[in-house]
Amino acid sequence: MTAAAAPAPLPEAEVEALDRRFPVREVALAQGGVVAVREAGQGAGGLPLVCLHGIGSGSASWLGVADALEGGARLIAWDAPGYGTSTPLARPAPRATDYAARLAGLLDALGIARCVLVGHSLGALMAGGAVHAGAPLAGRIARLVLMSPARGYGAAGRESQAQKVRTERLATLDQLGIAGMATQRSARLVSDDASERARQWVRWNMGRLNEAGYRQAVELLTDDDLLAYLPPAMPVQVLCGSEDVVTTPLACGEVARACGVELALLPGAGHACYVEQPEPVARLLLAAAQEQDA
Repeated sequence: MTAAAAPAPLPEAEVEALDRRFPVREVALAQGGVVAVREAGQGAGGLPLVCLHGIGSGSASWLGVADALEGGARLIAWDAPGYGTSTPLARPAPRATDYAARLAGLLDALGIARCVLVGHSLGALMAGGAVHAGAPLAGRIARLVLMSPARGYGAAGRESQAQKVRTERLATLDQLGIAGMATQRSARLVSDDASERARQWVRWNMGRLNEAGYRQAVELLTDDDLLAYLPPAMPVQVLCGSEDVVTTPLACGEVARACGVELALLPGAGHACYVEQPEPVARLLLAAAQEQDA
């Protein structure tokens, strides 16, 4: 029996283009530590778009959206605490409010008074700690965009699900390592019709996770609950891919209802919808940045 061929790696020319068009840099925080960010569209009008990636990704995943914006909006994508070269959080089992505090430090360091906050998957849960009424950052967020939001398993009555997810996630990490996870799990993040380039980018991003940061993110996923922070204190849009098998349209619909809005679907897109279909996502984000600055 012939073994399956290994998936083709991301071409080196793509990595070189990333470094050229969307380079990473470290931003020092007044509280200590750094956050690694990638930025495009400096000097563009409208409010900046601050983008938070999911549990298996990183700042580079926003390259397609940044390119599709063509400089029409300023886009800032972070590597979450514990991802890339960003300083990890102090708590082994952080909550969304811990990530929000780190985000506040980043916005202060960048001199951003108001922004549109965009959270994908677990990034949506990270954003939750910043957007509820009374949150220190709520007044600085003009609009919230939740893409394929991960609710989390921290609500009462979901303890058995939380323990199952924690056990499975960490066992997979221990058994396969980061590289093995990227090879075996990344295909679930895109639709069956995704381009090979999109698949390569998803694998490449997942293959660059840091184990410690990923373990902290697993604790966030299993211990916290996005719905506890909703409805947000600002206008919100909730969308997901119609072919998302990770945070399904049914699950994303629950988040949309908690926000009091209709769920928007991206036809044909999987979970990593903004990697798979960057052009329609860029149009939506550009409209949000310009509308909220009017």
